[in-house]
Amino acid sequence: MYTVLVALGGNLGDRLAAMQRALDAAAREIVWSHVSSIYETDPMYRTDQPAFLNAAAMGTTHLPALDCLRFLKSIEQELGREDGPRNGPRVIDLDLIDHSERETRAPEMVLPHPRAHERRFVLAPLAEFAEDWVIGGAPIAAWLAQTESQSDAVRKLAHAVLSLPSPRPER
Repeated sequence: MYTVLVALGGNLGDRLAAMQRALDAAAREIVWSHVSSIYETDPMYRTDQPAFLNAAAMGTTHLPALDCLRFLKSIEQELGREDGPRNGPRVIDLDLIDHSERETRAPEMVLPHPRAHERRFVLAPLAEFAEDWVIGGAPIAAWLAQTESQSDAVRKLAHAVLSLPSPRPER
């Protein structure tokens, strides 16, 4: 079994419902152990779009890293994600941040995620349950401290919650 860290986000439609549907769909192959609070985030790279909701989850899977990424991307398609501009608006975004099959490189994937350490909207949710997890040579908590300048743009929401899906029975 492998441990995975996944970031969830979206800024179109019912953002919270899309994230819950993504968690539930991913439970076909990932047994979730942790899910973070919800954060509302100002767009970081393309500012001419609605605010995002972001969260993170941790779980275990039998899928190797590349298969896990492909599985997550298939869920995005199931939930109606359409191709658009890079960092543009989307109904759902599932990023494989890390996988215990460490240092994976493939044409469609680099692990750990090469920009996770600069994104407070990824780090703040992950720090809730994985602050000591090392990505890019430092623990998540250390990277989070370095993104303090983004703290006004990433706001924890008290009223929004994601639920961990019930584990699926063994096949």
